[in-house]
Amino acid sequence: MARKMYREAIDAYRQGPTDSPVTWNKIGIAYHQLLEMKSAQTNYQKALKLDPKYSEAINNLGTIFYAQKKYRAAINKYNAALKIKPDTASYYSNLGTAWFARKDYKKAALAYQTAVKIDPDIFENHSTFGTTLQERSVSEFAKFHYYLARTYAKAGQNERALLYIRKSLEEGFKERKLFMEEPEFEALRATQEFKDLMTLEPRVL
Repeated sequence: MARKMYREAIDAYRQGPTDSPVTWNKIGIAYHQLLEMKSAQTNYQKALKLDPKYSEAINNLGTIFYAQKKYRAAINKYNAALKIKPDTASYYSNLGTAWFARKDYKKAALAYQTAVKIDPDIFENHSTFGTTLQERSVSEFAKFHYYLARTYAKAGQNERALLYIRKSLEEGFKERKLFMEEPEFEALRATQEFKDLMTLEPRVL
């Protein structure tokens, strides 16, 4: 799995115990990485047949629905996973991304803030191929990075907030005035780095 040899991983997992939901969930993730969504979904469902409260498989089913643009169904799965394991940052991160896709930015921001509170590094982790998939495909990156900047600013993580302010501006975020108005950025506004960013005309990527 770590070497991205997903077919070989599937063969290896199939040697594992067939009565373990972990086995089927991992086979599902391997198919997911191969973008064979139907096979991934089948295996997540096999895991859930063995353990209906296996939150990792519930979350992973949510990422299948998200990939299919069935955002409401994805939200339902992420919420179901959170009912079982309420302190899981990746589930909140996924929930935020699904709300973001539905353009409910207020609910997205709340979910992101909770994710960062649980795990300050949640958005810096680039993959979790163990038992849980974390959804990252967001079409409106400029706005997404603005909300991440806000999330980090609110959590007092100023360096990361500045990084995502820069990213959002480079991706063409138009509502620059929000950085001057939103209360989350108040502490940052006194810093030289913030002032420099506000005078920059970043080359839009």
